[in-house]
Amino acid sequence: MKMKFCFIAASLMSLLLCHFPASAAPAKGDILKEAVRLERKGQFTDASSLLRNFLKENKGRLSAKENKAILFQIVRMRRIRIDYSLTADQLYGQLENGISGVTRAEFRKWIREKKFDDRFLDDTLRFVNASRSNLFFRYPDIAARRIPPVHEKQRYLGILANCLEIERTADSLRTPYVLPKSFNMKMVVTVDSGTVKPGDLIKAWLPIPHKFPYQIDFKLVSSSTKPLDIASPESPIRSVFMEQPANSDGGAKFSIEYTYETFGVHFNLEASHATQYDKSDNVYKKFTSEGPNIIFTSRISSLSKKIIGKVNNPVVKAKLIYDWIAHNIEYSFAREYSTLNNISNYCLTHRYGDCGQEAMLFITLCRYNGIPARWQSGWFFIPGGKDIHDWTQIYIEPYGWVPVDPYMGILSTQYMTSLTEAQRKIVRDFYFGGLDQYRMSANSNNNQKLSPAKRFFRSDNVDFQRAELETDTHNIYFNHFDYSLNVKEEDGK
Repeated sequence: MKMKFCFIAASLMSLLLCHFPASAAPAKGDILKEAVRLERKGQFTDASSLLRNFLKENKGRLSAKENKAILFQIVRMRRIRIDYSLTADQLYGQLENGISGVTRAEFRKWIREKKFDDRFLDDTLRFVNASRSNLFFRYPDIAARRIPPVHEKQRYLGILANCLEIERTADSLRTPYVLPKSFNMKMVVTVDSGTVKPGDLIKAWLPIPHKFPYQIDFKLVSSSTKPLDIASPESPIRSVFMEQPANSDGGAKFSIEYTYETFGVHFNLEASHATQYDKSDNVYKKFTSEGPNIIFTSRISSLSKKIIGKVNNPVVKAKLIYDWIAHNIEYSFAREYSTLNNISNYCLTHRYGDCGQEAMLFITLCRYNGIPARWQSGWFFIPGGKDIHDWTQIYIEPYGWVPVDPYMGILSTQYMTSLTEAQRKIVRDFYFGGLDQYRMSANSNNNQKLSPAKRFFRSDNVDFQRAELETDTHNIYFNHFDYSLNVKEEDGK
């Protein structure tokens, strides 16, 4: 997240100019070039004003696609402001409360050393909201000074034990899907008071489990209002759609309760058993091609040659990619995905990212090497932790779609330091072809369209885990609502 201004500028220019042929761009693109220049300098207010004035002056002359492209850049800059909300004083106050013995001089040194994700916004240096937490992920010496210290050994031992149990059971029963668990889930989405006018109709899309071999028997138990639409079990972005008027305070609360069952997964992938793909198959073509945030750049090509060499076996190639990411990409909380134009390149450029950015890089490298790969996302609630989460699947003949979680590879390799090296390797190897039961996956692909379609820009146009909300006049962004997921294992374990 140490943002390269030149990368942003180039991305903004390409996004805008792709909608404006040279003949249509005013003064041969001078307005767009100026917007890029202003954003590069951090002058977001001036850049937004320039684009707004351009829209106003050209009202009726632009196509709907052109108009939407510029409007999104205005929205994108507003969202970047929200992600980079911390001033230096505010961040230092957080550090004083979270790091033993930190000093102002040390803080200034860290800024000079680019330990933070920062950028200028209208002449003020701002820091990404997760700056303090990201120090702990990237710098072990600073993590050792954390207040209070975090002790994860018992949770990590629990993960290890679960991996071993799933693997033993799958090998014994000779099936990849074992040890099912049933869950009761209640999701609550609360729109802040004063967000809309009292009585305004709010539309809400809440995520629910997609049907997979490892995830079955979804049943909706209750909802705050009667659903107007429940996406099909095979939908690549499965949701419950509801509407209700805002309360008298201009807020609202949506809730759903449901049950479903998940299995532990373990595929004993043998490279010698892998067979050739039918490259004429539509699934193969779809999931080995480029797409949003999955772009075969020269950097992807160069890295691929370094990782893969002359290997041809898809199992070996995918494992080499997985292990390279596990050893070379650090974890970091991320900016909102809608503010990034090429997530896989962002992760590769900075050598860090969150679970979804790591997953996107893995997918991109797999697809570039002819291995079908796709997005998986929803929630991860293994005992001791609960959060939204992204991972992947790869298609290997004759096994079918096989789970791979690059984040767990990174976690076990770089952060489970309280376990032995052998124990960490067991966990890392398990999550290449294995999955725990503590998942709720709502998505089987990235950048999918909700049903019914949203009218306004999605809060997250890549992923779908929290919720999407809008009124008849505008989108309701993440900073105007809270979400929670209560998880109860039905057998009481």
